[in-house]
Amino acid sequence: MLRLHEIRLPLDHTEAALPAAILERLGIPASDLLSFKVYKRSPDARKKSAILLSYAVDVELRDDAAVLARFAGKSHIGPTPDMAYRFVARAPENLTERPVIIGFGPCGILAALVLAQMGFRPIVLERGKAVRERTQDTWGLWRKQKLNPESNVQFGEGGAGTFSDGKLYSQIKDPRFLTRKVLDEFVKAGAPEEIQWINRPHIGTFRLVGMVEKMRAEIIALGGEIRFESKVEDIAVDNGQVTGVTVNGEFIPSRHVVLAVGHSARDTFQMVHQRGIYVEAKPFAIGFRIEHPQSLIDACRYGSFAGHELLGAADYKLVHHAKNGRAVYSFCMCPGGTVVAATSEEGRVVTNGMSQYSRNERNANAGLVVNVNPEDFGATPENPLAGMDFQRHWESRAFELGGRNYFAPAQRVGDFLARRPSTQLGSVEPSYKPGVTPTDLSTALPDYVIEAMREAIPAMARQIRGYDLPDAVLTGVETRTSSPIRIKRGPDYQSINTRGLYPGGEGAGYAGGIMSAAVDGIELAEAVALDIVGKA
Repeated sequence: MLRLHEIRLPLDHTEAALPAAILERLGIPASDLLSFKVYKRSPDARKKSAILLSYAVDVELRDDAAVLARFAGKSHIGPTPDMAYRFVARAPENLTERPVIIGFGPCGILAALVLAQMGFRPIVLERGKAVRERTQDTWGLWRKQKLNPESNVQFGEGGAGTFSDGKLYSQIKDPRFLTRKVLDEFVKAGAPEEIQWINRPHIGTFRLVGMVEKMRAEIIALGGEIRFESKVEDIAVDNGQVTGVTVNGEFIPSRHVVLAVGHSARDTFQMVHQRGIYVEAKPFAIGFRIEHPQSLIDACRYGSFAGHELLGAADYKLVHHAKNGRAVYSFCMCPGGTVVAATSEEGRVVTNGMSQYSRNERNANAGLVVNVNPEDFGATPENPLAGMDFQRHWESRAFELGGRNYFAPAQRVGDFLARRPSTQLGSVEPSYKPGVTPTDLSTALPDYVIEAMREAIPAMARQIRGYDLPDAVLTGVETRTSSPIRIKRGPDYQSINTRGLYPGGEGAGYAGGIMSAAVDGIELAEAVALDIVGKA
């Protein structure tokens, strides 16, 4: 088979247009085209007066070799790569040690699934609850202002990605097509098949819940074990080698432990650091959530084609380099979504964004964040966890500004730019639950962050007209963009000073989002399997 890229057709093209375009591109008669399959479809909206659909397709011909030879050197035509996933090892029949996985978010789920598929019968320890119970606890904060510190947006089956837009795209390098393995597993678990070929696929929270349950069931059916409400209290290390973990007072021996906790497992980070496992501070970003009418974003991105069913709700990605040296950028943009309460600690306010599969809510929201560096929060080699204290400080400040009841502080963009407090909100109704308190956000984050954001919003309005809409809403604070630490590992995926510990995913500083965390989980599983069978 061969793959053709950049076949562009009108948005409302007929079913026959795509095969006709393939024949024209290749210069072959219809009898030579045996079959074709869409590999990727994405909108080309560079000209809003004539939005196109751009296809990449895999085609089977009567004589692939002759056509490939004729188009040799052409970047848009080449052989279809082999994207099949192949297991790197199989568990021995006399398997005496079961690997342990700490955390059951995207990284932990894929690590457990692949290890189970290879026969290694992993034991998964998840501090939170199963996904449906966890959902009830999460709604407890959103509806009743009641937080469960162990079962919330951050902790529980599925990880933070369960209460998100369910974005399944990433900018990671993927020479082995591990993202295809992830998508295949998601489809098998109930995701729509379109995620395998549409550009920038997403699933949404409600569908993710059912998928997570099905993947859990497969892990168990293959001999794995999953324990909920099981927070790891200690990791035992003997002479630089992991020997097991303690959970709920029970010691579980294992010389292969995958640490796949999320970016908010602060107590676990403290325990890891206290055990002498190497940890270093890393940059991250902080800011606010910004909400606009989704119709504004659609009109700006798609013009007269806004609302077309093949385009859906429009998204955006914006960056501005401020005069004070800070980068301001949009983060985790959620078309047709809501801003959600995402704290995992009492007395703090944290925001995040979420969408359902339909993406049909009235507002678009995104994190509008500014980079911060270890020197900004006083991290040192002796105190690599200073970023956590920095996050906590601003989350506590947001709790105070919001009224100390888990309401979030909010401000109209017009007031924010004019440097005056908001006393009421305008035409854009904030979606954050349990609610917002109009206020002055100028003291909600460091001065250099506020300064950079005030410069960035009008500049971004030159890319998206109306981005500085006076009634658009800023809601604070967004502090959990990524982990404030990295648990450094070597090329064998093991901690650089603790053998048998495999740190990965967002919490360890090696991923950012569902897809990159899931791919990292596969690679961790492979590293563990190869080490157990002696092929590492």
